[in-house]
Amino acid sequence: MPVITAKPCTLILFGALGDLALRKLFPALYQLDRAGLLHADTRIVCLARDQGEPSTHLAFIDDWMHRYIPVMDLDGEVLERFRQRLSYISMEFAKPEDYAALVAEVGDADTLIAYFATPAFVYGPICANLAACGLAEKTRVVLEKPIGHDLESSRKINDAVAAHFPESQIYRIDHYLGKETVQNLIALRFANSLFETQWNQHHISHVEITVAEVVGIEGRWGYFDQAGQLRDMIQNHLLQLLCLIAMDPPSDLSADSIRDEKVKVLKALAPITPEHMSREVVRGQYVAGSSAGKPVPGYLEEDNANQQSDTETYVAVRAEIRNWRWSGVPFYLRTGKRMPQKLSQIVIHFKESSHYIFAPEQRPLVSNRLIIRLQPDEGISLQVMTKDQGLDKGMQLRSGPLQLNFSETYKAARIPDAYERLLLEVTQGNQYLFVRKDEVEHAWLWCDQLIAGWKQLGDPPKPYAAGSWGPMAAMALITRDGRSWYGDL
Repeated sequence: MPVITAKPCTLILFGALGDLALRKLFPALYQLDRAGLLHADTRIVCLARDQGEPSTHLAFIDDWMHRYIPVMDLDGEVLERFRQRLSYISMEFAKPEDYAALVAEVGDADTLIAYFATPAFVYGPICANLAACGLAEKTRVVLEKPIGHDLESSRKINDAVAAHFPESQIYRIDHYLGKETVQNLIALRFANSLFETQWNQHHISHVEITVAEVVGIEGRWGYFDQAGQLRDMIQNHLLQLLCLIAMDPPSDLSADSIRDEKVKVLKALAPITPEHMSREVVRGQYVAGSSAGKPVPGYLEEDNANQQSDTETYVAVRAEIRNWRWSGVPFYLRTGKRMPQKLSQIVIHFKESSHYIFAPEQRPLVSNRLIIRLQPDEGISLQVMTKDQGLDKGMQLRSGPLQLNFSETYKAARIPDAYERLLLEVTQGNQYLFVRKDEVEHAWLWCDQLIAGWKQLGDPPKPYAAGSWGPMAAMALITRDGRSWYGDL
């Protein structure tokens, strides 16, 4: 692939004073500028409802950048250059008359990028107003998740955007797809025959995908209680990781070739009927416990909590993919809040050799695993069996890693934040790390049947202590198959 060349554009940031923009987007854009990946003519127009002097709001943004950019990365010259790119306009996003100021500000810029760091219900009005003021034709729109809370609502939002923008101009973000390790999944699988020839039901026994969070609600009760862990994490992050692990080789690296294969995986996901829910799906809700050695409240004891809420903060699913490659291979997905550690990883468990020649008592050790860690300490580890060292060891086996730790291997290189990669790809006009409309719909279709099953059964979420690995039923979900979650202590 050629070296990336910065292209000029004007970035219009809707919701510029919100949490996402301040914590993630401005620091990411600064890092792109620092790396020389923003064109000299690139400008950033900050839009928000807040009235007052633009200089006051720009100073506020600058203050937050100093909070979230590591001190070692702060460069006075780059900061000043970045400040000069920024302008601020106060506007109501739903009012067509307010867009005249935006039109005047962007002038004759050839390429516009409109980033919606806003609630999804205003995506449609923003798109309609961009079209009405004549900016739609040269604008790429970036949509943050969640896009809806079920299939029907996601279709309404996507249709409202599609009424003014073709799919080629729409970039739906899932920030997990911007992580270096996630991108490396494609290289790992398809550039290494060692793995691709083994990547099927004949050689893999099962796959685990874990996304664990230490934090609780963190003041997001209003949003989270309406969403829950299934909508917040499974529907997008975990299903996207599953697709990248399970998809067939694309015909090339174009966006649609990759996304076509991901959609095939979502279509092949076996439905889970209500009669099988108790064996294949577990949902939980944390109760009081401890985190980092300190007592923490339960979900229903959080500030502003609805004490009758049955919203899940934990989900574990045993999923199956009905195609030739994965027939009979279970995919165990789990995600939860108030877990013992922050952890996102994929574990590929390879089948044992059919002919075993070593001591019988060592047989439980024999299991090759490929561990792909997304956070913390991004990297890839292949667990292999070798002979233990020493004259007195005989042919005693030991399990050890062949390891690639990104931070140690690439000491001179800084691992970019996911938003840096995604913003860069938008400026380049590349869509392969973004989610297509039919991907969103098929993911919702599969998740909606789980939500419907819960409602039909009427079972409340199972309690688990904060700081634990979830309800006991989640352990049973995998031990029922004679397995256990990798790495749980």
